Amino acid sequence: MDTAPFIELKDVSFAYGERTILERINLKIPRGRLVAIMGGSGSGKTTLLRLISGQVAPQQGEIIVDGRHVEHMSERELFEHRRRMGMLFQFGALFTDLSVFDNVAFPIREHARLPDAMVRDLVLMKLAAVGLRGTQDMMPSELSGGMARRIALARAIALDPQLMLYDEPFTGLDPISLGAIAHLIKKLNDALGTTSVMVTHDVERSLNIVDYVYFVAGGTLIAEGTPDEVRASASPWVRQFVRGEADGPVHLAYPATTTLSADLGLGDAHA
Repeated sequence: MDTAPFIELKDVSFAYGERTILERINLKIPRGRLVAIMGGSGSGKTTLLRLISGQVAPQQGEIIVDGRHVEHMSERELFEHRRRMGMLFQFGALFTDLSVFDNVAFPIREHARLPDAMVRDLVLMKLAAVGLRGTQDMMPSELSGGMARRIALARAIALDPQLMLYDEPFTGLDPISLGAIAHLIKKLNDALGTTSVMVTHDVERSLNIVDYVYFVAGGTLIAEGTPDEVRASASPWVRQFVRGEADGPVHLAYPATTTLSADLGLGDAHA
Protein backbone atom coordinates (compact mmCIF):
# COMPACT_ATOMS: atom_id res chain seq x y z
CA MET A 1 0.00 0.00 0.00
CA ASP A 2 1.30 3.44 -0.98
CA THR A 3 1.62 5.52 2.21
CA ALA A 4 3.51 8.45 0.67
CA PRO A 5 1.70 11.79 0.91
CA PHE A 6 0.16 13.13 -2.29
CA ILE A 7 1.55 16.60 -1.50
CA GLU A 8 4.66 17.28 0.55
CA LEU A 9 6.53 20.52 1.20
CA LYS A 10 9.99 20.20 2.71
CA ASP A 11 11.71 23.26 4.24
CA VAL A 12 10.09 25.55 1.66
CA SER A 13 10.98 29.25 1.79
CA PHE A 14 9.76 31.96 -0.56
CA ALA A 15 10.26 35.72 -0.80
CA TYR A 16 9.23 38.58 -3.06
CA GLY A 17 12.50 40.47 -3.31
CA GLU A 18 13.63 41.25 0.22
CA ARG A 19 10.23 40.52 1.74
CA THR A 20 10.02 36.99 3.15
CA ILE A 21 6.58 35.42 2.67
CA LEU A 22 7.15 31.82 3.77
CA GLU A 23 10.00 30.39 5.80
CA ARG A 24 10.91 26.70 6.15
CA ILE A 25 7.40 25.34 5.62
CA ASN A 26 6.93 21.60 6.16
CA LEU A 27 3.59 19.92 5.54
CA LYS A 28 2.15 16.65 4.25
CA ILE A 29 -1.25 16.05 2.69
CA PRO A 30 -2.39 12.44 2.18
CA ARG A 31 -4.09 11.35 -1.02
CA GLY A 32 -7.84 11.94 -1.11
CA ARG A 33 -7.95 14.37 1.82
CA LEU A 34 -9.57 17.81 1.96
CA VAL A 35 -7.19 20.12 3.83
CA ALA A 36 -7.67 23.77 4.79
CA ILE A 37 -4.93 26.38 5.10
CA MET A 38 -6.00 29.23 7.36
CA GLY A 39 -4.37 32.42 8.54
CA GLY A 40 -4.63 36.16 8.48
CA SER A 41 -4.48 38.27 5.35
CA GLY A 42 -0.97 38.45 3.92
CA SER A 43 0.20 35.37 5.84
CA GLY A 44 1.25 33.48 2.69
CA LYS A 45 -1.74 31.16 2.21
CA THR A 46 -2.34 31.90 -1.48
CA THR A 47 1.41 31.80 -2.11
CA LEU A 48 1.31 28.16 -0.96
CA LEU A 49 -1.26 27.44 -3.68
CA ARG A 50 0.92 29.19 -6.25
CA LEU A 51 3.91 27.08 -5.20
CA ILE A 52 1.96 23.83 -5.38
CA SER A 53 0.64 24.71 -8.85
CA GLY A 54 4.10 25.75 -10.07
CA GLN A 55 3.22 29.38 -10.75
CA VAL A 56 6.20 30.44 -8.64
CA ALA A 57 9.29 28.55 -7.50
CA PRO A 58 10.71 28.49 -3.98
CA GLN A 59 14.09 29.99 -3.15
CA GLN A 60 14.65 26.97 -0.92
CA GLY A 61 13.10 23.56 -0.34
CA GLU A 62 11.20 20.86 -2.19
CA ILE A 63 7.59 20.73 -3.42
CA ILE A 64 6.53 17.20 -4.25
CA VAL A 65 3.12 16.40 -5.78
CA ASP A 66 2.31 12.76 -6.52
CA GLY A 67 6.01 11.90 -6.45
CA ARG A 68 7.06 14.70 -8.83
CA HIS A 69 9.23 17.67 -7.85
CA VAL A 70 7.32 20.75 -8.97
CA GLU A 71 10.27 23.11 -8.49
CA HIS A 72 12.28 21.23 -11.13
CA MET A 73 9.53 20.84 -13.75
CA SER A 74 10.08 22.00 -17.31
CA GLU A 75 7.44 24.10 -19.06
CA ARG A 76 6.01 20.97 -20.69
CA GLU A 77 5.93 19.11 -17.37
CA LEU A 78 4.19 22.06 -15.70
CA PHE A 79 1.53 22.03 -18.41
CA GLU A 80 0.91 18.33 -17.72
CA HIS A 81 0.91 18.97 -13.96
CA ARG A 82 -1.79 21.64 -14.35
CA ARG A 83 -3.84 19.44 -16.65
CA ARG A 84 -4.27 17.06 -13.72
CA MET A 85 -5.25 19.94 -11.44
CA GLY A 86 -8.44 21.97 -10.97
CA MET A 87 -8.60 25.48 -9.52
CA LEU A 88 -11.54 27.38 -8.09
CA PHE A 89 -10.55 31.03 -8.00
CA GLN A 90 -11.84 33.63 -5.59
CA PHE A 91 -15.15 34.99 -6.99
CA GLY A 92 -15.13 32.22 -9.64
CA ALA A 93 -13.35 34.17 -12.42
CA LEU A 94 -15.65 33.06 -15.22
CA PHE A 95 -14.95 34.27 -18.75
CA THR A 96 -17.59 36.99 -19.06
CA ASP A 97 -17.80 36.83 -22.87
CA LEU A 98 -18.35 33.06 -22.96
CA SER A 99 -21.56 31.18 -22.25
CA VAL A 100 -21.86 28.81 -19.31
CA PHE A 101 -21.35 25.90 -21.72
CA ASP A 102 -18.17 27.37 -23.19
CA ASN A 103 -16.81 28.24 -19.74
CA VAL A 104 -17.12 24.64 -18.56
CA ALA A 105 -15.93 23.29 -21.91
CA PHE A 106 -12.83 25.50 -21.93
CA PRO A 107 -10.43 23.19 -20.00
CA ILE A 108 -11.74 20.15 -21.89
CA ARG A 109 -11.01 21.78 -25.24
CA GLU A 110 -7.67 23.09 -23.98
CA HIS A 111 -6.33 19.79 -22.69
CA ALA A 112 -8.19 17.01 -24.50
CA ARG A 113 -8.91 16.28 -28.14
CA LEU A 114 -12.47 14.98 -27.98
CA PRO A 115 -15.38 14.99 -30.44
CA ASP A 116 -17.90 17.79 -29.96
CA ALA A 117 -20.59 15.32 -28.91
CA MET A 118 -18.41 13.99 -26.10
CA VAL A 119 -17.50 17.51 -24.97
CA ARG A 120 -21.20 18.32 -24.78
CA ASP A 121 -21.93 15.20 -22.72
CA LEU A 122 -19.10 16.01 -20.31
CA VAL A 123 -20.22 19.61 -19.87
CA LEU A 124 -23.81 18.61 -19.16
CA MET A 125 -22.61 15.97 -16.67
CA LYS A 126 -20.53 18.54 -14.79
CA LEU A 127 -23.38 21.04 -14.75
CA ALA A 128 -25.67 18.32 -13.39
CA ALA A 129 -23.09 17.50 -10.71
CA VAL A 130 -23.34 21.05 -9.33
CA GLY A 131 -27.13 21.18 -9.71
CA LEU A 132 -27.22 23.55 -12.68
CA ARG A 133 -28.06 21.47 -15.73
CA GLY A 134 -30.19 23.63 -18.01
CA THR A 135 -28.03 26.73 -17.59
CA GLN A 136 -25.65 25.91 -20.44
CA ASP A 137 -26.92 28.66 -22.75
CA MET A 138 -26.85 31.42 -20.13
CA MET A 139 -24.17 34.11 -19.89
CA PRO A 140 -22.26 34.88 -16.67
CA SER A 141 -24.06 38.24 -16.39
CA GLU A 142 -27.34 36.34 -16.02
CA LEU A 143 -26.15 34.28 -13.06
CA SER A 144 -26.44 34.99 -9.35
CA GLY A 145 -23.25 34.97 -7.29
CA GLY A 146 -23.94 31.49 -5.96
CA MET A 147 -24.75 30.12 -9.41
CA ALA A 148 -21.58 31.66 -10.88
CA ARG A 149 -19.48 30.01 -8.17
CA ARG A 150 -21.07 26.63 -8.90
CA ILE A 151 -20.43 27.06 -12.63
CA ALA A 152 -16.80 27.84 -11.79
CA LEU A 153 -16.70 24.65 -9.71
CA ALA A 154 -18.11 22.66 -12.64
CA ARG A 155 -15.34 24.10 -14.83
CA ALA A 156 -12.71 23.21 -12.22
CA ILE A 157 -13.77 19.54 -12.12
CA ALA A 158 -14.31 19.25 -15.88
CA LEU A 159 -11.37 16.87 -16.31
CA ASP A 160 -11.85 14.95 -13.01
CA PRO A 161 -8.64 16.38 -11.51
CA GLN A 162 -6.47 14.47 -9.08
CA LEU A 163 -5.69 17.73 -7.29
CA MET A 164 -8.08 20.59 -6.50
CA LEU A 165 -7.00 24.01 -5.25
CA TYR A 166 -9.54 26.40 -3.75
CA ASP A 167 -8.66 30.06 -3.17
CA GLU A 168 -11.24 31.56 -0.78
CA PRO A 169 -14.20 29.66 -2.32
CA PHE A 170 -16.75 31.17 0.11
CA THR A 171 -15.93 34.86 -0.35
CA GLY A 172 -18.89 37.09 -1.15
CA LEU A 173 -21.59 34.41 -0.90
CA ASP A 174 -24.84 34.63 1.02
CA PRO A 175 -25.33 31.99 3.77
CA ILE A 176 -27.46 29.68 1.60
CA SER A 177 -25.09 29.79 -1.39
CA LEU A 178 -22.13 29.37 0.96
CA GLY A 179 -23.69 26.27 2.46
CA ALA A 180 -24.40 24.85 -1.00
CA ILE A 181 -20.82 25.40 -2.18
CA ALA A 182 -19.37 23.89 1.00
CA HIS A 183 -21.60 20.82 0.59
CA LEU A 184 -20.61 20.46 -3.07
CA ILE A 185 -16.89 20.76 -2.33
CA LYS A 186 -17.10 17.97 0.25
CA LYS A 187 -19.40 15.80 -1.87
CA LEU A 188 -17.28 16.12 -5.02
CA ASN A 189 -14.03 15.58 -3.13
CA ASP A 190 -15.34 12.29 -1.72
CA ALA A 191 -16.92 11.19 -5.01
CA LEU A 192 -13.85 11.88 -7.16
CA GLY A 193 -11.25 10.82 -4.58
CA THR A 194 -9.52 14.13 -5.19
CA THR A 195 -6.81 15.59 -2.99
CA SER A 196 -7.87 19.15 -2.18
CA VAL A 197 -6.20 22.18 -0.63
CA MET A 198 -8.47 25.04 0.39
CA VAL A 199 -7.32 28.50 1.45
CA THR A 200 -10.11 30.06 3.47
CA HIS A 201 -11.04 32.56 6.17
CA ASP A 202 -14.38 30.90 6.89
CA VAL A 203 -13.52 28.95 10.02
CA GLU A 204 -16.94 27.63 11.04
CA ARG A 205 -17.96 26.33 7.62
CA SER A 206 -14.54 24.92 6.81
CA LEU A 207 -14.20 22.98 10.05
CA ASN A 208 -17.44 21.17 9.16
CA ILE A 209 -16.10 19.75 5.88
CA VAL A 210 -12.28 19.47 5.98
CA ASP A 211 -10.18 16.57 7.25
CA TYR A 212 -7.26 18.62 8.54
CA VAL A 213 -6.19 22.23 9.07
CA TYR A 214 -2.86 24.06 8.86
CA PHE A 215 -2.54 27.56 10.34
CA VAL A 216 -0.05 30.03 8.86
CA ALA A 217 1.20 33.18 10.60
CA GLY A 218 4.27 35.29 9.98
CA GLY A 219 5.31 33.03 7.12
CA THR A 220 5.50 29.88 9.24
CA LEU A 221 3.16 27.05 10.22
CA ILE A 222 2.20 27.75 13.82
CA ALA A 223 -0.48 25.09 14.39
CA GLU A 224 -2.19 22.13 12.76
CA GLY A 225 -4.76 19.49 13.59
CA THR A 226 -8.10 17.88 12.87
CA PRO A 227 -11.23 20.04 13.17
CA ASP A 228 -11.91 18.65 16.65
CA GLU A 229 -8.33 19.36 17.73
CA VAL A 230 -8.59 22.91 16.37
CA ARG A 231 -11.84 23.58 18.25
CA ALA A 232 -10.28 22.33 21.49
CA SER A 233 -6.88 24.00 20.97
CA ALA A 234 -5.29 25.86 23.86
CA SER A 235 -3.10 27.89 21.50
CA PRO A 236 -3.80 31.63 21.97
CA TRP A 237 -3.22 32.17 18.23
CA VAL A 238 -5.68 29.45 17.18
CA ARG A 239 -8.27 30.58 19.73
CA GLN A 240 -8.03 34.17 18.50
CA PHE A 241 -8.44 33.15 14.87
CA VAL A 242 -11.25 30.63 15.45
CA ARG A 243 -13.21 33.02 17.67
CA GLY A 244 -12.48 36.11 15.57
CA GLU A 245 -11.15 38.09 18.52
CA ALA A 246 -9.56 41.51 17.95
CA ASP A 247 -7.09 41.17 20.84
CA GLY A 248 -4.47 38.45 20.87
CA PRO A 249 -1.10 37.42 19.48
CA VAL A 250 -2.07 38.48 15.94
CA HIS A 251 -1.74 42.24 15.39
CA LEU A 252 -3.46 44.13 12.60
CA ALA A 253 -0.72 46.72 12.13
CA TYR A 254 1.86 46.11 9.39
CA PRO A 255 5.36 45.98 10.92
CA ALA A 256 7.13 49.27 10.17
CA THR A 257 10.82 50.09 10.47
CA THR A 258 10.28 53.77 11.19
CA THR A 259 8.03 55.79 13.48
CA LEU A 260 5.02 57.74 12.26
CA SER A 261 6.74 60.98 13.32
CA ALA A 262 9.75 60.16 11.18
CA ASP A 263 7.54 59.28 8.20
CA LEU A 264 5.79 62.66 8.56
CA GLY A 265 9.10 64.47 8.85
CA LEU A 266 8.33 65.64 12.38
CA GLY A 267 11.59 64.42 13.93
CA ASP A 268 11.66 63.83 17.70
CA ALA A 269 10.64 67.36 18.68
CA HIS A 270 8.15 67.71 21.52
CA ALA A 271 5.25 70.13 21.42
